[in-house]
Amino acid sequence: MFQYSISLLQIYQATLKMHKTIISDTSCFIILSKIGELDLLKKVYGQIVTTSDIVEEFGETLPDWVIIENVSDKSRQRILELQIDRGESSAIALALEIPKSTLILDDFKARKIAQQLGISFTGTIGVIIKAKLNGIIPSIKPYLEKIKETNFRISAEIVLQALKKAQEF
Repeated sequence: MFQYSISLLQIYQATLKMHKTIISDTSCFIILSKIGELDLLKKVYGQIVTTSDIVEEFGETLPDWVIIENVSDKSRQRILELQIDRGESSAIALALEIPKSTLILDDFKARKIAQQLGISFTGTIGVIIKAKLNGIIPSIKPYLEKIKETNFRISAEIVLQALKKAQEF
């Protein structure tokens, strides 16, 4: 009986450690790579899933903690491609196939579609905020400054919202 209880406890603890699947679109890889912080994804989520379409768009080799999965229902992806690009379409189509997944999307139109489809999502800035709130980084400000130096558009309003969410304002 006692050994049985320990086994159930171990199973329960292992279940608590499991997290939902995180699927990243190209923009997050590009932005974090440009600022030299791609490993932040691993530190926050451990493992990231993406599609071969996104890998192709990114154009560089991704680390081994990024798992490549392909969409089973290509017809969904093709329908989505009528509104958004192939990478975003593949990410959303894959999220529809993986229950309780979360997407990392930065494109406004893709986020609207994900919202309409009931898919959980965040953006690259959300990943950085999560890193701060989880104690992985001390402040989001240096990351935001580095991002501003790239061609990624980030408004003053978004910066202000991010600083508030990260409890830095």
